[in-house]
Amino acid sequence: MLKRTIYSLAIVALIAGCSSGTKLNDTPVVDRSGGAGQGSSGAASGVAPVTIDPNAATAQGPVGVARIVYFDYDSYTLKPEYQSLIDGHARFLKANPQRRISIEGHTDERGGREYNLALGQKRSEAVRRALNLLGISDNQVEAVSFGKEKPAVTGSGESVWAQNRRAEITYR
Repeated sequence: MLKRTIYSLAIVALIAGCSSGTKLNDTPVVDRSGGAGQGSSGAASGVAPVTIDPNAATAQGPVGVARIVYFDYDSYTLKPEYQSLIDGHARFLKANPQRRISIEGHTDERGGREYNLALGQKRSEAVRRALNLLGISDNQVEAVSFGKEKPAVTGSGESVWAQNRRAEITYR
């Protein structure tokens, strides 16, 4: 009989300990905005959205404008067909003066390492100078060279080499 009493008291204590003062059927959040409830589109939540990067909408640069300028063999002369590309990036950078770009100069696999680094630098500098002529300041542009170290396409032959002779514009 003592055993049953202890067992009964233990069950009552367990049930009492698990009970909570929170009423589960009550609505935990009260809409005090005066709106018609959850479905109303006019009610403000009072919670501000979190913006991690204020430039996220423009992180990729101008929409519909290519980012690669191709060059002829052993040349760093900008071709006339890339003028609209340069203009598009210049307009975007003028409209977003806080944005920065990096122009990466590349070469094909032919030639020595030092020569290709110098040629890649001249290619990136040619694009930078074209942007400068359109009013973009040097503090928005960084010109670097990777030479032949980062090919866009691997292999040999003129079609492959033509794709590797380039300057790429990347937004930071």
